[in-house]
Amino acid sequence: MTDVAVWVAAFTGGTAVLASWVTNLGNVRAARAQAEASALAQQRDRVRELRRAAYLDFMERAHVLGELYWRAESRFVQATDPDQLLTGLQELRGELRGAYDPLMRSVRVISLEGPAAPAEAAGTVLEAAADTSRALWRFTLGEPEAQARFDEGHQRFKHLLAQFVEAAREAMTAP
Repeated sequence: MTDVAVWVAAFTGGTAVLASWVTNLGNVRAARAQAEASALAQQRDRVRELRRAAYLDFMERAHVLGELYWRAESRFVQATDPDQLLTGLQELRGELRGAYDPLMRSVRVISLEGPAAPAEAAGTVLEAAADTSRALWRFTLGEPEAQARFDEGHQRFKHLLAQFVEAAREAMTAP
């Protein structure tokens, strides 16, 4: 009987060791899967925060440009002296040049961070800003219809900026 008891004990012990090893292997795999999922979630969160920061920076820079365009429109309406209008617009053009470069940098960051829809929308806002500023420059050169082109450009700029905000919102809410 002792022989059978030894075999039963050995079999039971072997089964316990095997069960422990299988359980340990499952735990290791589960821990690895959990670590990978956690790393992926952290990476997604980081990408999301980088994109959000890029979108906010772009919107702030576009807002600065929009304020300068608004000031130009105010000068068109309020100016009574053509020389004073021209001088004021020349000053604004200098400020616009200073505000354009940071906006262009923001577009490049958005293009880098992706996705494509907000990057394309930011690019169209930048193009509209260039066209609007160019129309203001043409006004200072005395070109006819330049003020109307400036007004149209400013409206287009605002419309495209709203489209960018919508594209950025969709990109931020996408899984």
